[in-house]
Amino acid sequence: MTIFVRLLDAVDKKPALIEASADVRSGVSCANVFQSSPEAFFQIPGTPFAYQASHEIRRIFEEMPSFETNGRAVKQGLATADDFRFVRVWWETQPSSSLWFGYAKGSVFSPFYADVRTQVNWRGNGAEIRNNLNKSGGIRSNIWMLQETAQKFFLKPGLTWPLRGARISVQAVPQGCVFSVAGKMAFADAEELPAIYGIMNSKAYLHLLRTLSDAVRVQFEVGLIQRTPIPDIPLEQRKRLRALAFKGWSLKRKMDSGEETSHAFLLPSALCHHLGECDPIEIEAELAKIQTEIDGIAFDLYGYSEADRKAALRQCVAKIATEDEPDQDEEGEDESNVPPTDALTSWAVGVVFGRFDWRLASGERAAPAEPEPFDPLPTKSPGMLPDGAEPFHAHVGILVDDQGHPHDLARLIEEILVRVEVPVPEDVRRWLQRDFFAFHLQRYSKSRRKAPVYWPLSTTSGGYTLWFYYPSLTSQTLYTAINDFIEPKLKQVGADVTLLRNKGSARTRDDEKQFEALQAFELELIELRDTLLKLAPTYKPNHDDGVQISAAPLWPLFRHKPWQKVLKDTLAKLEKGDYDWAHMSMNYWPERVREKCKTDKSLAIAHGLEDLYVDPEAKPKKARGRKKTGGDE
Repeated sequence: MTIFVRLLDAVDKKPALIEASADVRSGVSCANVFQSSPEAFFQIPGTPFAYQASHEIRRIFEEMPSFETNGRAVKQGLATADDFRFVRVWWETQPSSSLWFGYAKGSVFSPFYADVRTQVNWRGNGAEIRNNLNKSGGIRSNIWMLQETAQKFFLKPGLTWPLRGARISVQAVPQGCVFSVAGKMAFADAEELPAIYGIMNSKAYLHLLRTLSDAVRVQFEVGLIQRTPIPDIPLEQRKRLRALAFKGWSLKRKMDSGEETSHAFLLPSALCHHLGECDPIEIEAELAKIQTEIDGIAFDLYGYSEADRKAALRQCVAKIATEDEPDQDEEGEDESNVPPTDALTSWAVGVVFGRFDWRLASGERAAPAEPEPFDPLPTKSPGMLPDGAEPFHAHVGILVDDQGHPHDLARLIEEILVRVEVPVPEDVRRWLQRDFFAFHLQRYSKSRRKAPVYWPLSTTSGGYTLWFYYPSLTSQTLYTAINDFIEPKLKQVGADVTLLRNKGSARTRDDEKQFEALQAFELELIELRDTLLKLAPTYKPNHDDGVQISAAPLWPLFRHKPWQKVLKDTLAKLEKGDYDWAHMSMNYWPERVREKCKTDKSLAIAHGLEDLYVDPEAKPKKARGRKKTGGDE
């Protein structure tokens, strides 16, 4: 037998080693000291340096089947090789589009539940991705390696988890989703999957993963999950594990129901009392109880000894600083850090635009029934206005920051807040003008995509702003802005200017200041009108292009400098031809795009012009002649 000393958790290694050595010499039992035969390492698949594994743990690996048996499977998914083209966040596409499917990309640490916020272009089984080639004619993505995986496992319900961490958190992936190279997934038959969902979230399972990987912060790769044992689960325990895992999912989803960008969104946290209690502390306490019961069932099923149970539980007590490290694709405002007033006012903006349903807060509409974990993702969150329902305010996809106007956004926000009986913030108009868009942009930026849905298009000084609603955007929106908003405003301002001009020398000092301000404002309105008139004839947005490309031609009219720069750079790349897959490119440079479609099948599919594509002629193979010898000369 060999003695091993484990000091991974010790902050100061030297005194810890001295203490452990003293314990060994004196024969005192120590939690950091292990005795094991190196030959025993071979009992565990992959032969990890698992000196800390007891005889009972090694027996589990020898006697119980690994995950990848009995019809179960663990698979790595899709790498598109061009996420900007092929991936969207779910609120920037139209529900009626046939291109987009839920896309599980991995997530942050969150046992049982994490929303699938991204989508991937999987129309025609990924035809555009499949035909997106590099300069050498090879497929850019890994789709050529995934033929069997895509056929058998894409769009099936299963389980996913973050790629790395000190603890694993397994989440349900609904039916109808594709999964990414980072969002690896595990599959089992419908009867067994819910129970495995519970087992994989247990501390017993985590202990086995750590034993296999011989690491504190584990990389949860496909091979690791495949080799981890799964116990036989009798019917009674299957039912109980299913109930516990589904309850955990429901509670975690409830905590996500105050996040605007979630499929689970109902109401902002300040209004959630209208739908019953949603106390995070109570929910966390209930989740802890669920976890304890799942752990107990899993320990029993695996046959853990009392000592191994304590070891597994001890591993999870000390929090490691990086265990909840977010996935590098995740960005945006953490909902727990969003000021309640800002979240509430943002929701009111959505109500005015017809995005959200205020009746959930008034009690006039009941919350829809909760789905189950593996049900398909909804096209709308339950807090959104149902199709066919009457909106709070009828509009044409445009609102305005203009006091006294019937479509004045600030006034309508205040009206909604009064209607749901919450205090109206002191200066809603100032918040809209100075703070809202930056807040909204950050909140609606996820998975490396910036996708704000409320667009403020302003005069140079920002004194007059039209708010466009991205989901309502059409080729007529700019004309509507000119005809229904800017021209009437110009007429009103022109009349005021004429009135003051006609006063002549009778103008007072205040009149003179107002006269100058109105003249400057009139010129700004004319500039805004002329800019929109110049853009309108060729501006034909398509929601499949996404927010960033759809907004790019309008970049001079945004006043938020970071967003303006993003859009300006995007337009430059459109002009250069980097995004010729976009419908926007076809609008502005049709000859160039059509010419490319002749030699690029992926572009031809994107634009519905496959008839233009011509397969390249096969290169003739070089004939291998007989090698000449000296005697042939």
